[in-house]
Amino acid sequence: MHVTDRDYDRTRNGVENMALEIIGEILKLTVFAGLSLAGILVIFIWKKGLTTKVTFLRMFIQVVAVVAFFYIYISLAWLSVLLIAIFAMTLVLGRLFCGWLCPFGLYMDLITLLRKAIKIRHRNLPEKLNNILNRLRYVILVSILVLPFVLGPIASWQWPLSLALAGPFKPLITLIGPVEPLIVPWTGGLAFYGINVSFPYFSEIVFYSAENFLLISLLIFFVITFAGSLAIRRVWCRFCPTGASFAILNRLKRYKRDPTLHLDKDEEKCTKCGICKRVCPLQVTEVYEEKGGKITTSMCMLCLRCAEMCPERDCLKVKLAGKTVFKSRNWLEPSQTE
Repeated sequence: MHVTDRDYDRTRNGVENMALEIIGEILKLTVFAGLSLAGILVIFIWKKGLTTKVTFLRMFIQVVAVVAFFYIYISLAWLSVLLIAIFAMTLVLGRLFCGWLCPFGLYMDLITLLRKAIKIRHRNLPEKLNNILNRLRYVILVSILVLPFVLGPIASWQWPLSLALAGPFKPLITLIGPVEPLIVPWTGGLAFYGINVSFPYFSEIVFYSAENFLLISLLIFFVITFAGSLAIRRVWCRFCPTGASFAILNRLKRYKRDPTLHLDKDEEKCTKCGICKRVCPLQVTEVYEEKGGKITTSMCMLCLRCAEMCPERDCLKVKLAGKTVFKSRNWLEPSQTE
């Protein structure tokens, strides 16, 4: 096969362009990582209040994660890799993703800030109802993963939508619904001034909804989640199917001693003040009720709000592979270094 000079030049130009694109992406990632680290450093230096430093740090990292997920969503081929990476991280770090990286969690936290700004008190769910919702998340998870495969073969000749429901990968992709960014590269949902806007789970609603009811379905879901988050802290996290799948992973016998990142309580230093129960967004009670040692509840999303607000020094510790990475401090008395 004869290769002409034109073909050679075209191939060389293609390789050069690809190399430039790779270098450009590396530079973007380097700048992005540098700005993120600089932002974290600024928070550590600027924020002196012990009761809010971790909170501000967490929200900043959530914003960084939203930007990162947006770039991942530009290339839809990476969604399956993203799903695998999140679950692999969960085996080691528990529900850290829910507390520190989940975009949907950030949106609910921002709604909480709005609620505080307009001086509306949040509501706590009754403990029994909260426990029911915690168990309901497993039912929702099973329904998402199993129901499409059951309905598809049975009703495909009667219900055309079931053909879509029977797809082998769509139910799994639903598990990364919480990371769906507010601006997406695809069309089919909502668009304003040429910008395609979205919200967690919007793409799933678009996929399964009839065209005539699409807009109203999107609005109903948004209004319900917004109103719910305005009244109840992290309302979706209480029955999130993705969070349930994380909890199942950490309940496996093989990972009994995991995750390596977890809360640890010193019973002797606990005065039963109850602050950890009051400040927990998910109304987790195990931190207060358990006598000491590793806190094993699967509901804890490691937001560290309890450790941040605990007024007893070293009572609550966050440990990674047996090493303490954060611990409660007596914020009632100023630190000698601050």
